[in-house]
Amino acid sequence: MKNGLYSIHVTLLDGRVGKGSGVVMFRDGQIRGGDAYLFYTGSYTVKDNIFKGEVLVQRHTSSPEANPLFGEPNPVGVGVTGTFTDTRGEMTGTALVGKASQIFSATLRKLADLD
Repeated sequence: MKNGLYSIHVTLLDGRVGKGSGVVMFRDGQIRGGDAYLFYTGSYTVKDNIFKGEVLVQRHTSSPEANPLFGEPNPVGVGVTGTFTDTRGEMTGTALVGKASQIFSATLRKLADLD
């Protein structure tokens, strides 16, 4: 993945309904990001135009109106893999939420370069 700040738009797969969006930073093998209720930390590796990573999703704000995709009160582990160009990426992943796996796809659009 090219170093940068990206918007991320997630859609649940496998018959589940749900969408989410936020921002995520990819920089030198590290992933950081978040949205209104969750934050993400993790790492990734790159080979050619393919990246693979592991992310921990944690809730930072609780609200009775909120229903984040991976909104468990406990941290949620996520494995991702995807492809990228200079300006965007596509990825799929699996989140282990409680005892259930949630499969999702996501699109990434570069918002800004990082040094």
